[in-house]
Amino acid sequence: MREIIFDTETTGFDPASGDRLVEIGCIELLNRVLTGRTFHAYYNPQRAMPAAAEAVHGLSDGFLRDKPLFSHGVQELLDFLEDSHLVAHNARFDFGFLNHELKLCNLPEVSMDRMIDTVAIARQLHPGAKHSLDALCTRYGIDRSHRIKHGALLDAELLAQLYIELTGGRQIGLGLAQEEEKLVGNMELAAEAAVRPVRPVRVFTASAEELERHAAFVATLDKPLWLEEA
Repeated sequence: MREIIFDTETTGFDPASGDRLVEIGCIELLNRVLTGRTFHAYYNPQRAMPAAAEAVHGLSDGFLRDKPLFSHGVQELLDFLEDSHLVAHNARFDFGFLNHELKLCNLPEVSMDRMIDTVAIARQLHPGAKHSLDALCTRYGIDRSHRIKHGALLDAELLAQLYIELTGGRQIGLGLAQEEEKLVGNMELAAEAAVRPVRPVRVFTASAEELERHAAFVATLDKPLWLEEA
């Protein structure tokens, strides 16, 4: 089974408002084992880099000025991705930017059926805990001391290690049937969690009618202990 772990860096949070993808890093896994094959590219976004975004990833206008447009390198990226499942952390964000760039190139978007979101998997395994990449790397003992700023390839490398841990760790590489079944179950739970509707909070406060009925009932009791004087 071939999977691609990937991460992106962008000029902001919303491609619909004009933000663009400026970096992508991809790591190849075969049967949950790193093969050593990677893909990494920077792209000229054809717009100014906001200071807030540059503070996160360190990619300046000057650095990106001579980089190719996404449209000029898109085929090389698609050749690397092939039809594999694509794994990302908070994957809808990365898929949103990738598909926006493909749409600008008049190319078919990547199907969301190929998406595996490690945040959804982590929420199933560790409900109530922090699910950022940093927090999960700390939980699983993954060294990120060299991560000073965000970088697409660096973050993809960390995520690849994390994904292996989230889906069974080194035992997956042994090909054990039980672990493979457990992995499939976790991925199905993650997919279900990603589309599960949010239900309104239930209200358990007693109504005025219920309080009145309770008071009437208490009045019928013969010298309840909690009303006696000490």
